[in-house]
Amino acid sequence: MSPTGGGAVDDSEFLFELAVCQWAERAWPPAGTETGDGDSVAVVARQIGTKRRRWDTVVVECDPEGLALRANFGLDELDSDLLHVVRNAPAEWTWYRDALPDPGYPWRYVREAVHEAADRGVVETRRRSNNRVEIRRKWVYPDWVERIVAIENKPDLDASAARALGPQLERDVAISLADEVWVATTETGGTVEPALIEDVPVEAGVLTVDAAGDAAVSWHPRSLPVDDPGTRILERPAGGDRDASAARFEYADPEWKADKRLELAERAYGRGWRSYADTMRPDCRHFRLTDESAGFLPYCAAKECHPTAGECSGSCSEFEPEPPVWRSGDWPISGGPGKGIKRLLERQRRRQRPELDERA
Repeated sequence: MSPTGGGAVDDSEFLFELAVCQWAERAWPPAGTETGDGDSVAVVARQIGTKRRRWDTVVVECDPEGLALRANFGLDELDSDLLHVVRNAPAEWTWYRDALPDPGYPWRYVREAVHEAADRGVVETRRRSNNRVEIRRKWVYPDWVERIVAIENKPDLDASAARALGPQLERDVAISLADEVWVATTETGGTVEPALIEDVPVEAGVLTVDAAGDAAVSWHPRSLPVDDPGTRILERPAGGDRDASAARFEYADPEWKADKRLELAERAYGRGWRSYADTMRPDCRHFRLTDESAGFLPYCAAKECHPTAGECSGSCSEFEPEPPVWRSGDWPISGGPGKGIKRLLERQRRRQRPELDERA
């Protein structure tokens, strides 16, 4: 790690996104808001969503006791197939097809999910003499998710960016999969922030982020009706005097929304926001983590800049693998600096998941 002492939140959208994630992890909920019950724990992730929509930052407000019990199921996320198994696994040995609700797809895929759940140690299985696979739960899957908050990060929210972002936010509001939708943008220091007068839906909140990576509320969001049916906007008129076409939409029922919200929370729990090291090259001899006022950020010593995930790759003209001597032995860093950086980020992620160190 290399301390630099400067702010870097406005260098790129990628760095701005990391700064927002770090702020949310240490300071959520924002000062002056009435979000949550005051005792919630925030789990923060980046670049997760559904098939149709991906958010820059997602904050899952969790019940502390439920979050601690979630640790029984390990650090990795549970996908929809595994959730179907662990949420419905019986207390006593039962044939899996009698124990689990009809999934709506072939049972052979459920059987595969049962075996995967057993391999991960989250359910117990046994095979009877008739070759039937029986399952039994190890723990009751907890009710750990309280609220889900989606944040779009736009450091330079000018008029054109707001016009492009507006329809996405309108879709978020209409389907109401998240409890709140926010836009985070760079603080300008003006009396009235530009984001407040641009084409951003009034239901979306606005966060302004200063050079130190701290955010303040400039516009409070409305709480969205997550328990009610949502409206999925499929197509909308382009506008104009000659455009008389109708919008196309469909309804999203509350049961579907509840399942998707839990899947989103599981992805957030398993992935977090520090996975950028998996798509960058921390094994390059020039890769550093700098201790900025906004938090730890990736830094390239060769180019003397904070690179994006796309710039920091094996095709970079300055890429140089770590010398083999750096990776040999246990001192000063076992496996070399690149491995050490990944372990550091992994420890930081685990630290935000209560009880994992004791159970996993």
